[in-house]
Amino acid sequence: MSDDLDDLKSAFSVATPKPDVAKRTTHIALAKDSFAKFQGSQSQARPKTDAPQQGGFAKGLRFMFDALSSKAGLTATTALAAFGLVMIAPVMRDGAPQMLQPEPALIMEEATIDRSSPDLASDLVVGALAQDGAPIAAPTPSIRAKSRLSAPAAPTSGLIADAPMFVPEGNTESFANAPENTLKVTRENPVSTFSIDVDTASYSIVRSSLENGQLPPEAAVRVEEMINYFPYDYAAPKGEAFATSLALLPTPWNENTQLLRIALQGEMPAVDTRPPLNLVFLIDTSGSMNQPDKLPLLKQSLRLMLGQLRAEDQVAIVAYAGSAGQVLEPTAASERDVILNALDRLAAGGGTNGQAGLQQAYALAQQMQEEGDISRVLLATDGDFNLGLSSVDALKDYIANKRESGTFLSVLGFGRGNLDDATMQALAQNGNGHASYIDSLPEAQKVLVDQLTGALFPIASDVKIQVEFNPATVAEYRLIGYETRALRREDFNIDKVDAGDIGAGHQVTALYETTPVGKETLTDALRYGENASDGLDDELGYLKLRYKAPGAQNSQLIERAIPVTLDADRELEFAAAISGFGELLRGSDRLGTWSYGDAIDTAIRARGADPFGYRAEAIQLMRLAASLSQ
Repeated sequence: MSDDLDDLKSAFSVATPKPDVAKRTTHIALAKDSFAKFQGSQSQARPKTDAPQQGGFAKGLRFMFDALSSKAGLTATTALAAFGLVMIAPVMRDGAPQMLQPEPALIMEEATIDRSSPDLASDLVVGALAQDGAPIAAPTPSIRAKSRLSAPAAPTSGLIADAPMFVPEGNTESFANAPENTLKVTRENPVSTFSIDVDTASYSIVRSSLENGQLPPEAAVRVEEMINYFPYDYAAPKGEAFATSLALLPTPWNENTQLLRIALQGEMPAVDTRPPLNLVFLIDTSGSMNQPDKLPLLKQSLRLMLGQLRAEDQVAIVAYAGSAGQVLEPTAASERDVILNALDRLAAGGGTNGQAGLQQAYALAQQMQEEGDISRVLLATDGDFNLGLSSVDALKDYIANKRESGTFLSVLGFGRGNLDDATMQALAQNGNGHASYIDSLPEAQKVLVDQLTGALFPIASDVKIQVEFNPATVAEYRLIGYETRALRREDFNIDKVDAGDIGAGHQVTALYETTPVGKETLTDALRYGENASDGLDDELGYLKLRYKAPGAQNSQLIERAIPVTLDADRELEFAAAISGFGELLRGSDRLGTWSYGDAIDTAIRARGADPFGYRAEAIQLMRLAASLSQ
């Protein structure tokens, strides 16, 4: 074998031309001359300026590629390449071939590069940042380098007027949440009080994250909003504003506990007899909204909504960026073309002066108000308030004062990267409105078409729930979710304390995990506590509900006992699957070995009738979460 290798080496040596010293000297001289020639200005020293240079590293890269593309540049680089081959060839001839590994920073995908693209340099910078094999977080689809390098993006006709794409610097998202509710010992703390919540923004944000290949931030997961995203088959009220629905189920993740469901079903008044609606679209047109999933999607979403309005309804539009301005005066909803033309003229740019926009929108709503009308400001934004009155507390106080005039505020969130969910939640909760997150046209259809009546026409305000658990039957309990809606015990009877609102046909679902007396508990008995079990042994607890009729100052009370013999149903089982899914995403330590696979199995068993595919979509999201968590 060694003889064959020696013969092959000899053959290579014979076939390889002998080094030509004269040519080598000529090539080296040519390379040095070209290198010196193209390193700067040939006639004079490089000019300098005190002004800051624009473009930085990216501009330098673009200049380099332009220079290398010229005839003279190509000549120089050819000479340098020849010089490199001359120097490497003896190494390969004298020993084994050496595989030269490129640096990780220089590895780039094969692609057709358009050198006229203004984004070329920034694309190359993205490639150059991958040092030592460290992963880089994938940018949003609108700025993904691969898309620009491989094929031009299709234009979004008629939505943004040739405005440059705004790319947010880093991720500045913030979310409204609180630490997970703690376990309560019934004998020590038997009363649980909270404000109802029918917001659904959290579920849409979770979906947006998972469909983009990432687990959502734990702070973005509000379990009660995930549960309340889905419609449930609850009995309609008969002659009252609400009907309550109670059910009990063995907890899927803990054999020692039970899940208690307390649900409300609001009445659905006749839509044909509803009062006229005065609607002010308050639209964020700041620079941060210049993304395909922000202002363009916002316009398309509002188009869907217009078809649900009646001729006697009125629409006005206020846009705000660095300053605010009226885009459309109060216009009858039947003037669809006029409204759509006003929407199409909107383009993004500037800062985000939310204060000026809110002031003008409320003033316009007051101008439109007539006796018996319903007025609502619909704020559409990514939540990035950075000018004017921008602190959350100041905005909350401002909105709280304005709701007393009878004009409520709802919030629609758009886009990711700088989504200020915390501000959006604060505005909606203090404006007696609801917060939703729109990540697609199907979600816009759900919020602004299917559920529009419930979102805009309240049947009750300041709705509070209070449950007193019976220590004779319930040893421990915990409320699942509603951390940002907790109230003090005494707040239940104070009508001035603000709480959530329920619209026409709305549903509210709340789950408690309870430990029956006699089962293993997570807390030890007190040495000096009372040992006797007092109270009725056929009740789990007592439910109280307070609410105000629209426009009323005093609340009404509904109360009923919660019996120990409650049936389980499929609706509660599906809600349990979603609850467990949310707690897995939050990293809760209360689920033991219960997994995404268990959540999937539970949801599949309880899926039932699913006419719009919401439950099937949830199961698919669970599967994505299971894969991403590996």
